[in-house]
Amino acid sequence: MQSSLQLTESGRLKHFLTISGLSKALLTEILDTADSLIEVGERQIKKVPLLRGKTVVNLFFEASTRTRSTFELAAKRLSADVLNININTSATSKGESLSDMLRNLEAMASDMFVVRHAQSGAAHFIAESVTPGVAIVNAGDGWHAHPTQAMLDMLTIRQNKGQFEGLKVAIIGDILHSRVARSQIRALNTLEVDEVRVIAPNTLLPTQVESLGVTVFNDLEQGLNDIDVIIMLRLQKERMHGALLPSEQEYFQLYGLTQEKLKCAKPDAIVMHPGPINRGVEIESEVADGPQSVILDQVTNGIAIRMAVMSMAMSGQTETKNLLAESAS
Repeated sequence: MQSSLQLTESGRLKHFLTISGLSKALLTEILDTADSLIEVGERQIKKVPLLRGKTVVNLFFEASTRTRSTFELAAKRLSADVLNININTSATSKGESLSDMLRNLEAMASDMFVVRHAQSGAAHFIAESVTPGVAIVNAGDGWHAHPTQAMLDMLTIRQNKGQFEGLKVAIIGDILHSRVARSQIRALNTLEVDEVRVIAPNTLLPTQVESLGVTVFNDLEQGLNDIDVIIMLRLQKERMHGALLPSEQEYFQLYGLTQEKLKCAKPDAIVMHPGPINRGVEIESEVADGPQSVILDQVTNGIAIRMAVMSMAMSGQTETKNLLAESAS
């Protein structure tokens, strides 16, 4: 269901909701397209006409700075018109249903909704209910998925390591509450890395986490042995209920990435973080700002990945509309 909802009849992208169900070839196409769009950000005039005349609506029901701003920049660099909806002051705060809100936005000839929502499955619900021809891009839903974050991470890894085969990747921290981790794990396994490890206390691991295709470690230094890529996650305190951790200080002592602990990984290991960073909780500043850190590269790559996904999805929607027109004639 997920892949059929996301793909056209010919297998092209028309929505981008989750990594699940997407092939290695399609993920590679997204990376290759993003690679070709990186140079747009280096031009004097940072625009290409791929979405000229299209209207992109940012529907962020959850607070966000980095994700929302990079989606907005991506749409504008594609020459789209961008509408940012302030949910807190929109009619939904006055009792209007989500479906009615979407119908009204569709009536304004919107072509794409970029959706961030606290409820898992929200982007899927919207994709199932919108008029054909409107593309939906998931900018993060609940604990479920954050596919563009995963893909910008994959692009950063490929830039630094050249390929995915043979790599050992460690994801460290709050796996339990992280939609980013779930999307990263799916992408890494689809792209056929050698091994994905998750390193965390048991209280921050989902039940049956091994079924996701990972190796579990509770000891940070042991888990970092022979690792090529380190992905740190923040503690998502806003999603935690109950005493999952004794204290942030103790967590940092056991799972915080320091220069000393970084030595357990390969000498050329890269350090990543999807942000926002909690310095002194999951990572020390010397590592976050150090020579092995590629955290700012991730931010730059986020714009290119979002440009790639938006342009590919819009192209897929055009194919779908053309097929519907042909069948009706």
